[in-house]
Amino acid sequence: MATTASVVLQTIESGLVFDARFAKGPGFVMDSDQDPKGPSPVELLVAALGGCAGMDVIGILRKQRQVALGYEVAVLGERAAEHPRKFTRIEVVHRLRGRDLSRTCIEEAMRLSETKYCSVHATLAPTVEIVSRYEIIPA
Repeated sequence: MATTASVVLQTIESGLVFDARFAKGPGFVMDSDQDPKGPSPVELLVAALGGCAGMDVIGILRKQRQVALGYEVAVLGERAAEHPRKFTRIEVVHRLRGRDLSRTCIEEAMRLSETKYCSVHATLAPTVEIVSRYEIIPA
């Protein structure tokens, strides 16, 4: 059986602000870019890619017994100038802080995320150029 994800969005205030409620877990406020009270739909899309890739990479590295003392993922999306202003390119940068981190293990974790595990990447990749790289920050 296929798994599903569900969310209900209800307008609040001016109608450009939405309260997002999920079937499981806490909700949040989503807003337009004009007067933000929360992230915009576009920001949430790139955040979803970063979160999905980051969870995969860290999980895989842990299985490989690679200890990152710190981790962050930065995502930068470039959009077309004309409407619907779809993403044309997204860069994902994994930043790992630690000692003796294996570049081979990091590259393999990123590859597995991109080709096997991250459903957000799999959804976007057919129509958006996604470029990933990593940086190791000495601890």
